[in-house]
Amino acid sequence: MNVIPLAAESLGARSMATYVECGETRILIDPGAALGSSRFNLPPADQEWEALKRSNDRISAYADRASIVFLSHYHEDHFRYDEHLYAGRTVWAKDPKRTINLKQKQRAERFWRSLVEGCRLDIAEGRRLETPEAVLSASPPLPHGADGTALGHVVALTVTDRREGKRFVHASDVQGPLSSVAAAYLIRERPNLLYLSGPPAYLEGQLGRAVIEAGIANLLRIVDATGCRVIMDHYALRDGAYRERFAALWETGQVVTAAGFLGLEDAALEAGRRELWSRKRKPAAPVPSRTRGRLRESGLKSRGPSAMMHSRRSHPRAKGGTR
Repeated sequence: MNVIPLAAESLGARSMATYVECGETRILIDPGAALGSSRFNLPPADQEWEALKRSNDRISAYADRASIVFLSHYHEDHFRYDEHLYAGRTVWAKDPKRTINLKQKQRAERFWRSLVEGCRLDIAEGRRLETPEAVLSASPPLPHGADGTALGHVVALTVTDRREGKRFVHASDVQGPLSSVAAAYLIRERPNLLYLSGPPAYLEGQLGRAVIEAGIANLLRIVDATGCRVIMDHYALRDGAYRERFAALWETGQVVTAAGFLGLEDAALEAGRRELWSRKRKPAAPVPSRTRGRLRESGLKSRGPSAMMHSRRSHPRAKGGTR
């Protein structure tokens, strides 16, 4: 089995896009990438825009190889409205009507309408597929963070290589996991390799220290129970002190970032946005309140530079003004 993280916070953009290959069974997971529109009251730096373009280019390139596309949920850093990514493929996507919050439901409805023709689109939850080389199984809905969260639910995907007997689990935005339900599910899956979003330490002031500590403890419990190797990225790398904050996890020797898994140095650009802007001669203008929130990049088709430049013109640019 070959597992390739395509985009992630440690690679410069918000994403958990992943490509998995077991012989002729080729799966693209969560093919989206985005930037945080405002961190430290600053818009994305040029280096982040460049990383986003590279991320979308990689996602598009690997989509050409995949026969199956999996969408864990409808946050815009996990999918995009691009028919080319899905055309002619089997698509498993989170249920657009159940265990979903209002914003994601609206995005899901638009997404499902856009793919009525051109692909085989199925609800992911509980689905199972066997091929000569692999077994794919999707989880029931798991909390997007702590139990009872208003952020909705995500679906995890387990890929078992029938030839090697190895199991890979992509658990998306379980954030630690913060949920004991999600932790129990991941232990039952007995992965050899687990990819998940780590605890959102950058929100510790809002959530409380105990919540973040619970996420760390849950992941330590998973590692202890299964012996799996873990790729931890996404939310965990939005805190500039992630190396220190999650020292207990790194010190196990079992936990790495997506960049580390690929043998690369971390490039957590969003966490370093203040430093990126401090190198500029002209400081960035504060992000207008009307543009705050998640930067919507899911519409990028990444078929060339024009889509990227159009997106940069569509949002206040990080150069002291708007364009």
